[in-house]
Amino acid sequence: MAAGIRRAGFDEVIELPLADGGEGTLDTLLAARGGSRRTARVTGPLGDPVDAEWGVLPGGVAIIEMAQASGLALVHDHNDPLRASTRGTGELIAAVRAQGFNRVVVAVGGSATTDGGLAAVEALGWSLQGMKVTVACDVETSFADAAKVFGPQKGASGAQVALLTRRLKMLSDRYRARTGIDVAQLTGAGAAGGLAGGLAAIGAELAPGFEVIAEAVGLEAALEGADLAMTGEGRLDPSSLAGKVVGGVLAWADDLDVASVAIIAGQATDEARAALADRPGVQVLALTDRVWQSSETYTRTALLVEEAAIEAARTALDMRAP
Repeated sequence: MAAGIRRAGFDEVIELPLADGGEGTLDTLLAARGGSRRTARVTGPLGDPVDAEWGVLPGGVAIIEMAQASGLALVHDHNDPLRASTRGTGELIAAVRAQGFNRVVVAVGGSATTDGGLAAVEALGWSLQGMKVTVACDVETSFADAAKVFGPQKGASGAQVALLTRRLKMLSDRYRARTGIDVAQLTGAGAAGGLAGGLAAIGAELAPGFEVIAEAVGLEAALEGADLAMTGEGRLDPSSLAGKVVGGVLAWADDLDVASVAIIAGQATDEARAALADRPGVQVLALTDRVWQSSETYTRTALLVEEAAIEAARTALDMRAP
């Protein structure tokens, strides 16, 4: 993207990694801010030990990506949705705490679990012990709906989804009785199969993942005075505009009066195009529109992205011209 923008004639181009609290957040923040990586051995989602990476940003903020400890990728195609546990994530937070860090961001995308965060809470002894924990949520799903919305992605059958939903409702009552926090009323508490709600019950703050990462990497300063903001998406659909990076960039660009926004996507659905059709200054460029056969989008991706960026940047320059 940056190469295409420069070829089109822009002199100053700022490249800024972004994420929405899902997988890749750790890499994004370390790439944007610098810092160090560390590793802790914890309990994986099905009980096997795993070596989970975490990071430390300049200033001493620890970054945990729950997928490193309790992620679906760790169990490949062999998940047990009823047994999968967030214990390792709780152990990872405890390991960070033991090393003296008291400010932690927990990114909660890519989980294998729907245990409502109970195993993590138990691993922490039902207390954050003074730590300031921010949970970066990439969805707004309620606690009780976590199984219905995400269970099938984690291998749960219809009957298992129903059982998991009953478990979550009972756990919601348990959290309220023990901590006084009604997780059923918290937006995003269903993220990571309810891990977000479980951590909130013992004092963590839930925040939109994109907002947390955007503030951490300095998106506002990068967009101020910009003529063009460019972002990307594998498959642009309506969900891309709600809580994900694309939607976040669009919202921040609107707030900061960026005249032109370009979205380069592998493919774009008709619904997404329609949702953006009436927004002035927004360009949608899909790689599938630039090839004869869709397979070419995989074999010529870099070239196609650069060509799309050139087109979008030239359009933005034309808009800027007096």
